[in-house]
Amino acid sequence: MADNNNGPENPGPWETKHKRAPPEIEDILRLGRERLGGLVPGGPPPLISIAVVGVIAFVAVSAWSSLYTVPSDSVAVIQRFGKYNAEVPPGLHLKLPFGIDVATLVSVKRQLKQEFGFTTPGSGDPFQSPVDGRRETEMVTGDLNAALVEWVVQYRISDPLKFLFEVREPGATLRYVSESVMREVVGDRTVDEVITIGRQEIESEALLKMQALTTRYAMGISIDQVQLKNINPPEPVQASFNEVNQAQQEKERLINEARREYNKVIPLAEGEKDQRIREADGYRLKRINEAEGDAARFTALLAEYVKAPEVTKRRIYIETLEEVLPGIGSKIIVDGSTASILPLLNLDRQQGDQP
Repeated sequence: MADNNNGPENPGPWETKHKRAPPEIEDILRLGRERLGGLVPGGPPPLISIAVVGVIAFVAVSAWSSLYTVPSDSVAVIQRFGKYNAEVPPGLHLKLPFGIDVATLVSVKRQLKQEFGFTTPGSGDPFQSPVDGRRETEMVTGDLNAALVEWVVQYRISDPLKFLFEVREPGATLRYVSESVMREVVGDRTVDEVITIGRQEIESEALLKMQALTTRYAMGISIDQVQLKNINPPEPVQASFNEVNQAQQEKERLINEARREYNKVIPLAEGEKDQRIREADGYRLKRINEAEGDAARFTALLAEYVKAPEVTKRRIYIETLEEVLPGIGSKIIVDGSTASILPLLNLDRQQGDQP
């Protein structure tokens, strides 16, 4: 048997390829080789050494296959010999090794989504089945027109047990359910409603129907939202469809301009009409009140005249002169009983005026 304790004169395999270790490490290695009974190359492996290595390997494999970690947004469904055993919360756990217990991780707190007609890079659904996206989007509306409808379904796994064991391929089943419901909802509306004003109603109705079907099929899935994306006509008619849309937009623009002019002119005319009517009413009331006042004054004056005609005549004469004389610039008073006319000081002339 070759000597395993190689000295400096006969370097061993390790020492030939690597530098010599310090004396303390050489002693430890030598002691280990002696206890293992010559497991180094060139030495016969005894049965006890093989047993020790087998036990160590068995323990290592058992520990490696027994420990597992459940993320914080998931739960683990444990199957023992293929039968459901338990549902494990997030954290570090142990299970029976060598495939006796199988842990399947299910994300229950993360929102998943399926996209129809398009694919966002890096956001694919792990349960999504590969299908022809173009075929999914081709739909027929209620007025027998064609449309390309793209939408997104956002959902969560509400019951891991039903999700794993009640339905085969739940991701693909959800995809088929979503496509069927969307075709039904779109088929009940015209193409104009689908493209323009009916989007919100389509989303709400599709959400309710998908929730009802997933509950009926016991899929363990909760639908959170259905959102429509791009809705376009088929490619062969897109140019004509765009021309029709432009014509409709031009029509709406002209109608809005006409309404704006109408709203600007008509209220102004209505305001002028109301103003003229109010002015006429005011003038009518003024003339009526003046006429009634003059009639009342004349009636009162007539009554006084009947009582004292001379006094009334003189009073009317004086009142008339009071109204007339202030408007006359130069006044010459002639009394027939006077013998001659004397010059009078013109009190109405202002200072500085020429005589």
